Amino acid sequence: MLMIVLDGSIVTVALPAIQDDLGFTPAGLTWTLNAYLIAFGGLLLLAGRLGDLIGRKRVLIAGLAVFTAASLLCAVATGQAVLIAARFLQGVGGAMASAVSLGMIVTLFPEPRERGRAIGAFSFVGAAGASIGQVLGGVLTQALNWHWIFLINLPLGLAAALLALRVLESDRGPGLRAGADALGAVLITAALMLGIYTIVGAGTSGWTSARTLGLGALSLALLAAFLLRQARAAEPLLPLRMFRSRDVSGANLVQVLTISGMFGFQIMVALYLQRVLGYGAAATGLAMLPAAAAIGAVSLLLSARLSARFGERAVLLTGLTMLLAALALLVRLPSDADYVVHLLPTMLLVSGGGLVLSTLAVLGMSGAGPADAGTASGLFNTTQQIGGALGVAVLTTLADGRAAALVATGHPMVEALTGGFRLAFAVAAGLLAAALLLAAVLLRPAVSKD
Repeated sequence: MLMIVLDGSIVTVALPAIQDDLGFTPAGLTWTLNAYLIAFGGLLLLAGRLGDLIGRKRVLIAGLAVFTAASLLCAVATGQAVLIAARFLQGVGGAMASAVSLGMIVTLFPEPRERGRAIGAFSFVGAAGASIGQVLGGVLTQALNWHWIFLINLPLGLAAALLALRVLESDRGPGLRAGADALGAVLITAALMLGIYTIVGAGTSGWTSARTLGLGALSLALLAAFLLRQARAAEPLLPLRMFRSRDVSGANLVQVLTISGMFGFQIMVALYLQRVLGYGAAATGLAMLPAAAAIGAVSLLLSARLSARFGERAVLLTGLTMLLAALALLVRLPSDADYVVHLLPTMLLVSGGGLVLSTLAVLGMSGAGPADAGTASGLFNTTQQIGGALGVAVLTTLADGRAAALVATGHPMVEALTGGFRLAFAVAAGLLAAALLLAAVLLRPAVSKD
């Protein structure tokens, strides 16, 4: 988890250096992110099901091996095509390792309180990876070069694989014949990959363009065909009975909206610090550090205890309210902001994410048994990636469009950029408000907890 989250945040900080060195156009540069995102998001559900069928330990170690080898290929890349292909391969390995992680926690910790603590630790590591990546990406890029941001994965990947071989008990699933829904696998992988490809490309081609609408319609048609297949298949890839749980369905829906808003927050604030306030890469990482540290501390130290005392629903609603307040503070962000006055309060309120991430994971896995824990984990990770892709694509498009409109009417560039970011923050706040409303309506109140 640390390695995969670290890689996701460390690359964003190094993008300008990669562009200068390899001669990427702005549109081409986005594919260093998109290639990874398409493979990662598109294969999560399939990888989770494979873990249920052939053993989660096998899929985890295979994913670590693919991810580590792809990281080495990224590090030695001297051309655009090689780097993009290697990033796609990284996404494949990342999907395999990530898809089974939560499923393994569910089976290793069947007791609810211990499971809550384990998921809290899991969320803490994710927050730690994000914070380390933002700081380390700037330091490595400035002190050495961008190649080192990928080399850092080699010792992490080898250590994780060796520990997994030594520590984790082998688990053998029933085998591919027990649920190898080949047609379903093809349909859902194609639907997810095409859907994410459509979302990430919509910012360039336009949300109402024939390309976006056509590909989006095809993706939805493939998804509908997949669901029809799952309803009729004897051994479905994704058992639709999982969606009968209001907590599972609600948690996944809430996650799409929450991650859309929060990914936008992470990207937009980083861009604001660099493009408006003139921060460097390392300074940007340090400025974002309080948010990640607060999320990590809350998820590790408070989330499980509060959930045991008040229930996941109450803790989730509290966390979402804190995130909504954090984004609302940014709607009136000035172009000459003082970090302590205008940004630090938001960074601290974002600690609500530690409550949200942990409780969503518990709720999203609540309907999973030992036989389909990997599938539930893959589903939960898939909605997370869809939310991230949708949030970044929508919010960056809105911010760029607003900034361009303000420049065209004679506003200075700094003011125009700030106006674009304000609009993005307002829309992100709207997404969090919708997530809060859905959580309040769909999720069931806790009965009682001893």
